[in-house]
Amino acid sequence: VQLQASGGGLVQPGGSLRLSCAASGFTLDHYAIGWFRQAPGKEREGVSCIGSNVGSTYYAVSVKGRATISRDNAKNTVYLQMNSLKPEDTAVYYCATRASSCAPTVDLYDFWGQGTQVTVSS
Repeated sequence: VQLQASGGGLVQPGGSLRLSCAASGFTLDHYAIGWFRQAPGKEREGVSCIGSNVGSTYYAVSVKGRATISRDNAKNTVYLQMNSLKPEDTAVYYCATRASSCAPTVDLYDFWGQGTQVTVSS
């Protein structure tokens, strides 16, 4: 049972990245998937979440309008498209699951993948 986050990298300000969160050993259909990030010296914070019901998506104020979360149940994968990236988006990005519906805080997510580093710099 594993969650694999990928797609991070070094990108210039204004650039885009698509992060992927792929599950193996279980299916994501009935789970909410959250994306979180943690910058050096800072607490882990929520970025976005998609519930098991189509259409229930949530975004942090800091990324709203620049991020789009989506899920492809056939591929057992959730994506986070990030556009107009800023240096303050630099962090390790994690995905995590919880049953059914999104929740606002880190401690309400049950299962975490390893992170993927996103660095926004010129």
